[in-house]
Amino acid sequence: MPNDDTIKLLNECNAGIKMGVESINEVIDHVKNDNLRNILNKYLEDNKSLGDKTHEYLNQFHDSGKEPSTIAKTISWFKTNIKLLQGSDVDEQIADLMTDGCNMGIKSIYRYLNKYPSANNDVKGLAKDIITSQEKFLNDLRIFL
Repeated sequence: MPNDDTIKLLNECNAGIKMGVESINEVIDHVKNDNLRNILNKYLEDNKSLGDKTHEYLNQFHDSGKEPSTIAKTISWFKTNIKLLQGSDVDEQIADLMTDGCNMGIKSIYRYLNKYPSANNDVKGLAKDIITSQEKFLNDLRIFL
């Protein structure tokens, strides 16, 4: 049976991945640049794959997961829609939004890795894989900022 730290870290990873998928889905139809759309699709699939791994662990540990907080989702939705309504370059705004999201995600996962130090090593590895994916996403977005 997994310890509490394992379940808590896994739930935070699950919520973060869901937030990332929702965020990409929120903006992808507004993208003008094919290269940016390809990058978003790549990381959407990457998030879905990491989400599948998260769900495998959740099922193994008999846990249902965690949804992103309603407040975080609402703030994200408002921020996204306000940025998209601005008259400036939509692709640059989307890249900026995704960059902010990646930075928040990386910071959160590091915080939870430190908060739950006795989590299962496989789940810690999954958390580190999420961080690595977000860091690559940030690097790929740089050309649009």
